[in-house]
Amino acid sequence: MVPELVDTHCHLTFRPLVDRIETVLADARRAGVTRLITVACSPGELDAALQLARAHERIWVAAGIHPHEAAKVDDAELERIARAWRDDPLLVAAGEMGLDYHYDFSPRPCQQRVFTRQLELAADAGLPVVIHSREAHDDTVRILKACGYVGRPVVFHCFSGTAEQASELAANGWRVSFTGVLTFRNAEETRRVCAATPPEKILLETDSPYLAPEPVRKIRPNVPAHLTHIARFAADMLGLPYEAMAEASTAAAVEFFGLD
Repeated sequence: MVPELVDTHCHLTFRPLVDRIETVLADARRAGVTRLITVACSPGELDAALQLARAHERIWVAAGIHPHEAAKVDDAELERIARAWRDDPLLVAAGEMGLDYHYDFSPRPCQQRVFTRQLELAADAGLPVVIHSREAHDDTVRILKACGYVGRPVVFHCFSGTAEQASELAANGWRVSFTGVLTFRNAEETRRVCAATPPEKILLETDSPYLAPEPVRKIRPNVPAHLTHIARFAADMLGLPYEAMAEASTAAAVEFFGLD
């Protein structure tokens, strides 16, 4: 029996995947990736994500506005997403949302405003919050604290910060999740963070169609089936059997996101 895995963060509505979605999902199931959370992170993407989840079992949705898209969103779109957070059982997380100071595709004050408003709206929904934070750690933490999220379920997806930053997040009751970056040659700091994380708190994701892990890093697009490579790498690094790593990370995902 193939050990079960949960891809906690992928973008199944993105063109390289949705155009061959039946094959993508069949390959994932064969690899043991039996549950997936597809992330809608731009204005108007929520409908496509929900349609996909309704058409296929064991797919759930996280929805929010990515910081790259902050300048394109209005209050009506944010309120619409918030209604879905409250009312649609397929929505299991709010986000991804946050700050990206690497590209600055949206002005930083705009990013901060949209991030803050999403946190305010998400508070009533009671969902876990998925954070995108790139070169913006201090401001991201400051805004989360100001909005009352200490001790609430928050995960920094595709974490690539320092071990010290990860410790700060853990002290606030927040999680980090790991992508194929964990397997990259120059990702020693990310491996330090993963090695210091208790297996029962490790969340894994592909961020498909991006960030394909070794040894399939040159394959495009990345797909949920490749989660097995990340899980095996983490298991080897922690000195665990693959089956134990799969069981621990699956239990962590089911508990954190409330997957049935």
